[in-house]
Amino acid sequence: MEQYSILGRIGEGAHGIVFKAKHMETGETVALKKVALRRLEDGIPNQALREIKALQEIEDNQHVVKLKDVFPHGTGFVLVFDFMLSDLSEVIRNSERPLTPAQVKGYMVMLLKGVAFLHHNNIMHRDLKPANLLISSSGHLKIADFGLARLFSQQPERLYSHQVATRWYRAPELLYGARKYDEGVDLWAVGCIFGELLNSSPLFPGENDIEQLCCVLRVLGTPNQDVWPEIVELPDYNKITFKENPAIPLEEIVPDTSPQAVHLLYQFLVYPSRQRCSASQALLHPFFFCAPLPAHHSELPIPQRGGRPPRQRLQPPPTDFSVDLPLEDSLVDPALLRRHASCF
Repeated sequence: MEQYSILGRIGEGAHGIVFKAKHMETGETVALKKVALRRLEDGIPNQALREIKALQEIEDNQHVVKLKDVFPHGTGFVLVFDFMLSDLSEVIRNSERPLTPAQVKGYMVMLLKGVAFLHHNNIMHRDLKPANLLISSSGHLKIADFGLARLFSQQPERLYSHQVATRWYRAPELLYGARKYDEGVDLWAVGCIFGELLNSSPLFPGENDIEQLCCVLRVLGTPNQDVWPEIVELPDYNKITFKENPAIPLEEIVPDTSPQAVHLLYQFLVYPSRQRCSASQALLHPFFFCAPLPAHHSELPIPQRGGRPPRQRLQPPPTDFSVDLPLEDSLVDPALLRRHASCF
């Protein structure tokens, strides 16, 4: 730990506190996640072990946060990650104006590439949400927080916990108590994130599990065996009865949105998990190939933590640089940079 200088506290998760730090030798800025063990005999928390295992077993990917190091510290240990400036929830919440269609496409392309990579490596994230999609100072999106991640198995009898995923992004089969499920739970969450990007607000903001299910049924309609044959096999099916409710067209839920965007949203927000569009298939959807095209990461907002609106990217100083000018005339006036000093 002595090789790092703590620069500030970033946030706190279920199993650790995250700090911004600088490596003393290299000068590199990193994020340190300090995980404390309450008692040595308790061992390392399962969620922390899963996070380490998942990140160590996959190769580097530009849309998945990189675990740089793990080392013991005191009665716990420290995970070292690439430092990321903020997360997608900050971008959505603090933008001065709604994201443009091109910016939504840019974020979705990066998210889908990351999810496709995880699923190709048989990893279910199980907690995809805007707060777990970190954004770098260059606008790159990377999937983070693998505390609930699991390697999924093709064995049909494999049981998992249904108490996963943050409620607003929890797939309906989980809300009905499913113990057998697949990577479709991540694809449902992708649909919820997509809708939030389009609307600048969550699609299904339930305050408890029952209300969460009501929010979903109110939009997609009350499910039955015709549209969702597997529903009768779910543990909590029929424990609570909902009145028959027709579906609301998604065009009304995400108004002022292109038909291609609505069509793609429909591909994720369907009851049967196996009918949800895979991340790799979604990347080939016409939504991404019609105007406007997805924004380059350099055209995306630079997020700020702490509720401040994303700042605009700096324009080059209005100085005429030329190899034909004398050196003293080509130097940048420090006064031009002073007002931007806090940005670096």
